[in-house]
Amino acid sequence: MEAGEREKGLVEYVRKASPPPFLLKTYMLVEDPATDEVISWNGDGTAFVVWQPPEFARDLLPTFFKHSNFSSFVRQLNTYGFRKVATNRWEFSNDMFRKGERDQLCEIRRRKAWSNKSQPNVQAQAAAAAPPENDEQRSSSTSSSSEFTTLIVENKRLKQENGVLNSELAIMKKKCKELLDLVAVHGGGKAEMAEEESCEGPKLFGVRLGVKSEMEKKRKRSHEISKSAGFLIHANN
Repeated sequence: MEAGEREKGLVEYVRKASPPPFLLKTYMLVEDPATDEVISWNGDGTAFVVWQPPEFARDLLPTFFKHSNFSSFVRQLNTYGFRKVATNRWEFSNDMFRKGERDQLCEIRRRKAWSNKSQPNVQAQAAAAAPPENDEQRSSSTSSSSEFTTLIVENKRLKQENGVLNSELAIMKKKCKELLDLVAVHGGGKAEMAEEESCEGPKLFGVRLGVKSEMEKKRKRSHEISKSAGFLIHANN
């Protein structure tokens, strides 16, 4: 056997004897009693369950896998032949991934080809179940950007409406002033005419009538007659 073939065989032996780091880390997480509230074996140890995906993605993935993407973790499981075996929880199974059978991890092989046609529904489900905090941050960022754009458009519209209202207000003020000036001019002329009529008497076809002077003459004559009659009565007595 040539040296190259021996070296290749040794590498293959070591590879088979050592489980992939991803599988080993996942097994350690499932086995650790301290993480049972988040991830643990199922009742008979034939599969493991991620009980709390948000906490798993936030607290455990960054520590063991240097990322916090639950969907990426599920895709990795699928490349190693894991299946989602429950519809109401994130339970994954592989025939070589069993409680107390760590040595069998070496028998699990990574799939060489990965096509979109072979992706099961678990990937879509995992994408939908991405950590809530990531979704909230992404949604919050999108919402904030949308709200900011809406506020800019609304502010621009209000400024335009304000300009139109100011123009209309200026026009109304001008018309109101003109109306007040017109009333003042015509009102003053009527007052003067009324004063002249009260002092000088009425007019007929533009000709002043002497009614007032005649009435004053009659009152004066009557007063003089009354005065003379009173003098005569006093003299006779």
